[in-house]
Amino acid sequence: MKRSTFSRVLLAAAAAALLPLAAQAQATRLTLGHGAAPGNPRHEASLRFAELVKAKTAGRIEVQVAPSAQLGDDAAMVTALRTGALDLSANSQGAVATTVPEYAAYGMPFLFSTPAQAFKLLDGALGKELADKSADKGLVVLGYWDNGIRHMTNGKRPIAKVEDLKGLKMRTPPDAVLVDIMQALGAEAQQIKFAELYVALQQGVVDGQENPLMNIHASKLYEVQKHLALTSHMFQMTPLLVSKRTWDRLAEADRQALRAAADEATALQRRLSQEADDKLLADLKAKGVQVTTIDKSAFARATARVEDKWVAGPTGPYVKKVIAAARSH
Repeated sequence: MKRSTFSRVLLAAAAAALLPLAAQAQATRLTLGHGAAPGNPRHEASLRFAELVKAKTAGRIEVQVAPSAQLGDDAAMVTALRTGALDLSANSQGAVATTVPEYAAYGMPFLFSTPAQAFKLLDGALGKELADKSADKGLVVLGYWDNGIRHMTNGKRPIAKVEDLKGLKMRTPPDAVLVDIMQALGAEAQQIKFAELYVALQQGVVDGQENPLMNIHASKLYEVQKHLALTSHMFQMTPLLVSKRTWDRLAEADRQALRAAADEATALQRRLSQEADDKLLADLKAKGVQVTTIDKSAFARATARVEDKWVAGPTGPYVKKVIAAARSH
């Protein structure tokens, strides 16, 4: 009896010792990379997504968030997603469009005056079609986040009319539509990684750049740029993506948990972005940034050929549908 009791106690102790190891073995750790700075709505929503995933999976899945392009720029992270080297990314419209060119449709010049107009399309059939095209390229869409309506800054002169851009060296992200827009306006487009942009502006490598107000503010670009023109020349989204290779390894219950967490994080990110835009303009003015407005009709006329080019291109049918839907609202 004693030996039997001792054996049972020993087995129970061994089983108890193994429990943490078993739990650890079952936990799945995923990495979410993005290029924005802490404080940016993209980062805050990523952190909330990680919290929600952990709660909804009872700790089975833990998401580690890597901000500020720690894992490479957006283009590098798209490649890593497709190979399975990275699990998740809150990425950028331009970088993803290199792989799924239909994303460029949402960046046609002066197509949306507010992000809400774009999300009416993205949350419907056109967004579903885009998600299907993404999945074909190894990218599973969990949500479309807001990267804002974009405006231009520079350190040389105020921008009020198209001629003011002539000859300015303007940084763009890896976004073919933005390059087309800058060239149509007479500026010289130069691609520089966002993480290197502050120093490039400070040292005069480029004269200016364009971004939504939240990016300009969070990365303190106002410290090296005196002039802000409220051009509203382009909308950009931030697709929240998971690698299809990672997705295919997850159980269905965990996929549902990720989708539910993404829905909540998407609503938060869009709200934070809107709130940021509402208050940041006043703050930028208080920091000494000189703000100008533009004649949008003149800028739209100058960039009309950009839309013509993309409508005539390989993704023309999808671009046409997006333009038609945007203008019908």
